[in-house]
Amino acid sequence: MSKFMISCLAAATFLFVSCKETKNEEKSSTTEATVVTVDHLSGTSEVHVNPKNPVVLTYGILDTFDELGIPVKGVPGSNLPKYLEKFNASEYDNVGGIKEPNAEKVNAADTELIIISGRTASMYDEFKKIAPTINLDVDAKDYMNSFKKNQRIIGQLFGKEEQVEKELKDIDARIAKIKAITENSDKKGLIVLANEGRMSSYGKGSRFGIIHDVFGVKPADENIEVATHGQVISNELIKELNPDYIFVIDRGAAIKRATLSKEEFSNALVQQTNAYKNDKIIFLNPETWYLSGGGLKSIKMMIDEVEQAVTK
Repeated sequence: MSKFMISCLAAATFLFVSCKETKNEEKSSTTEATVVTVDHLSGTSEVHVNPKNPVVLTYGILDTFDELGIPVKGVPGSNLPKYLEKFNASEYDNVGGIKEPNAEKVNAADTELIIISGRTASMYDEFKKIAPTINLDVDAKDYMNSFKKNQRIIGQLFGKEEQVEKELKDIDARIAKIKAITENSDKKGLIVLANEGRMSSYGKGSRFGIIHDVFGVKPADENIEVATHGQVISNELIKELNPDYIFVIDRGAAIKRATLSKEEFSNALVQQTNAYKNDKIIFLNPETWYLSGGGLKSIKMMIDEVEQAVTK
């Protein structure tokens, strides 16, 4: 074989190998680009972009999926809020409740992403063996920043970044309108969770503290203990605090047990408050506030209720 032919073969071989390496590098880069590292409340997870068959175990994030038009496979269908009743349809896998989902049913969904909240955080290690799992609960002490972070994570994973940013901009504008009223008002509010004859109050930094921390309603009591189940409160103390607004969340109604009426709540002591006298005892939607929250739909429902309370 001539030196010329040998040189040609060598050049052709080099070109073929170079092209193959370039294609492999491009394929590797593409593969890497489809995986996102997500920092969340339970750790760090590697998640594929557009993961198939997502299982969403928190109603707040489920309503974000619904608002953004993102398909979902598995849902906690045991006690769905009315505004999410569409997920009772047979096309969705019912994987149990929001506190006790069935891991076997989650596994059967053949999912590439599981989304949990604080209610199921204890199952994180179990779920991450099934599929990448992220905890998108809202941090009550930093509500809006954690809320926005969660929405942006969903937007990034499912190619909905622009839609998410538009939603967040609209939400910020509506909150600003409420704060323009509350920050220039001396009126104070009290948040009460009614639970089948028992009552607890919640203040700043609590699970319902968005009313104070985000919407700017001044608290009737600055010293309410931040606790999972709130601070026990009596009718006598409600009278003494004399709030201008009383925001009531009826847990019994949320979990489909005994429902508390406004008449039952408004006993002789409560009737002595400014809130009662000015018709400002507001029974909030218990499903939104107790079961859900932290989603694009639910936060707008919360805004609606607080806006109506402080503007009328």
